[in-house]
Parts: sequence; C-alpha cells; structure tokens
Amino acid sequence: MPFTRLGLPDPLLRGVLASGYTNPTEIQSEAIPAALTGQDIIGCAQTGTGKTAAFVLPILNRLCGDRPARKPVIRSLILTPTRELAVQIEQSIANYGRFVSVRALAIYGGVDIKKQLTALRRGVDIVVATPGRLMDHMRRGSIRFDAVEVLVLDEADRMFDMGFIEDVYTIIRAVPEQRQTLLFSATMPPEVQRLAAGVQKDPKTIQIGEQQNPIDTITQHVHAVLRQQKIDLLLHMLHHRSMQSVLVFSRTKHGADKIHRKLQQSGIISVALHSGRSQAQRQRALDGFKHGKYQVLVATDIAARGIDVRGISHVINFDVPLYARDYIHRIGRTGRATMTGDAITFVAPDEHQYLRKIEQFIGQRFEPEEYEGFTCAQFAATLAKSEEQSRAQRLAVRARKAGRRPRLTRRRSRIGAAR
Repeated sequence: MPFTRLGLPDPLLRGVLASGYTNPTEIQSEAIPAALTGQDIIGCAQTGTGKTAAFVLPILNRLCGDRPARKPVIRSLILTPTRELAVQIEQSIANYGRFVSVRALAIYGGVDIKKQLTALRRGVDIVVATPGRLMDHMRRGSIRFDAVEVLVLDEADRMFDMGFIEDVYTIIRAVPEQRQTLLFSATMPPEVQRLAAGVQKDPKTIQIGEQQNPIDTITQHVHAVLRQQKIDLLLHMLHHRSMQSVLVFSRTKHGADKIHRKLQQSGIISVALHSGRSQAQRQRALDGFKHGKYQVLVATDIAARGIDVRGISHVINFDVPLYARDYIHRIGRTGRATMTGDAITFVAPDEHQYLRKIEQFIGQRFEPEEYEGFTCAQFAATLAKSEEQSRAQRLAVRARKAGRRPRLTRRRSRIGAAR
C-alpha cells in the first residue's frame, strides 16, 4: 500500500515523497490511519521499523489544515529519552512538513537554554523534548501546555530504563486530559503497560513482530574472542572486509575513546560519540557519520536509541551489553526500513553469562563462529573453565545461605535457653 492510500493530504504526501519514501512500513500502515481518526495508539515494533513517521505524520495532518495563528501555541508534545532522538524527530518534522506551515522546537539539555526560551516566546506548534530539560522549563514557567491536543511518548521503555519515569508522570499531569495519546516502544515490559493503562483511553494496540526478536532483515553473528584480541579482530575485519558504514558499541566512554584512538592509529577514519562529549561535538560526529565522513562511529549505549542513520551496514557489539533488551536496541541501528544489515557480537569468556541472557530473551541459540586468523579453541577452553567457576560460585553462595539459617536458629535457641 503506497502512502497515497493512507488518507494524508497532498502537502504531506509531497513532503514524504521529497524525503525519499514511497511505501509505508508495516507499523506506519497500521498506525497512521488509526491515529488520523484521533484514537489513542500503542505501537510496539522493533527499532528501525519507522515508528517516528507513524506519529509525526498524523500530528502534521492535524496541523496542516488549520490557518496559521499570529503566534503559534503548543498543540503537540513529543517526549523522547535522548537529545539525539529529539534532534532527529525535529528533523523528521521539518522533512515531512516542508510544504506545511508548522513550527517545531527540540528541547534538550547540554545546550544554552536561552535559544529555547526565545523560540518559546515566539511560539511553536510542536515541542519535542527530553523530560529533564522540559522539567527545567516547567519550573521556570517558560512553557505552557493548555492547548496540547496530542501527547506522544516515544521509546517509552527506554525512558523507564534511564530513570525518567517520575518526570514523565509529572509532565503528563500538566497536559490537558482531553487529548490524543500515542505511545510507541520497542518492547512492552509490565511497567510500560501500567503507564499506558493510566494515561490512555481505549487505545488501539499495534504489535509488529515479536517483541524480543530482532527484525528479519538483520543477520546476526557471534565471534568468540579473548578480550585482549578484540581490537585486533575489529581491525582485521575493517581491513579485510567491505564494511562501509560501521557502528561499534562500547560499554563505557573510556572504552569508546580507546577503540576510536586504535582505529585512527590504524588509518581508519572514525569518531566517538558518548555522554562525555558536548552536544555540539555529538551532533558533528553524528552528522559526519551520516554523510560518510567517518567510516566508523564508536558509541556507548546512551546513543543506542538516538542514532537514526540510513544505510548502516554493520553494527558491532565490541562489548556484550549487560542487559538483553539493549542488544535489541543496539542491533536495530542496522537493517532499517526493509534494508539489510549485519550485527556482530564479540564475546569474551567473562561475558558468556550476558550472551546466555540475550539467547534466553530472544529465544535463539548462537553458535560462536571462527573468523579468519582467529580460533575459538583457546576461547572454548577458557569459557568452559569460566562457566565451571561461575557454577561453583553459585553453589557456594547457595550453600552459605542454606547453612546460615540453622546457625541463626541455634543461636536464638541458646539465648532463649539462657534466659
């Protein structure tokens, strides 16, 4: 089904086509017609399936038919967990709404608040905000929600993960009760379900694919490698394999900087992206990667949901993520919008427990693959020893817990007998 059959007006269709899209994704095909009727929506789909357009286009549709006011008021509020996502949603609004008279503003921390204050005084139709900076404006009294008609909670599960949920509830209470609420999330854990139940009215639930399963366009690989060999394996891949646009995930800022330095020393053009960089540095890194200036972007998990770059060929988990849900969000940076991609995970012996959690979460068992010049033999021996040690430690903990209870009971009985 083409976009022309979704009920969108001509100015929006022209904006969509000018942005390079002709056919909607599955989540867009199901969510947009329902949202156009004003119904509340719960959209659950994996990263990379086009959720942003599924709420941006209905919002623009609501605004584009109205006569522009002398001073716009905020009629749509979009909450999102990271500044990168806020910037990219603002850019999507600009792209799709290029033939519509609409003002949008991204509000996020790490930048001077004065420009945001100036834009708010002039008036905007749509605010895209991270919860923390939006709370700053609310405390200042610099923003009002009286006219909000549509509230969007984007990446709701991630807002829980990042500890924003109390701020989110505070913001929701400040928005008019008579509104349309659109909630989108890659996963639907119980806490997100409770949030939806409390803030939405008879929502339509749209589930695309299985929550735990990566989308079909991603091919997954696991390479067993000793920790000290990881950088060598990464360099070997980049030098001997056609990898045009590569996103490497590190667990820490220090690790990301170290990987970036090693790549640069080996002649590979790369850049690091993490919370230790200023917003200007982060935006330059993202823009440079998006336009092909850098072959490799090394990022931490804070950027996992803030990178929306078409054509990423490979995602490499240099470190196995601690939480299985983060694995889904990381690898969802490739294979986007029906394109194909490869997700590669380096697993050291002391990371096998995290790999097991990922396998349980997605219901898939990985067989570690050998790579040219690297063998799994030494890894397998080390892994077996590590697993045996972990098992012994678990049994020892259980034994201590079991042995502690009777000792405490005997002590009490002795004290009682003495009395």
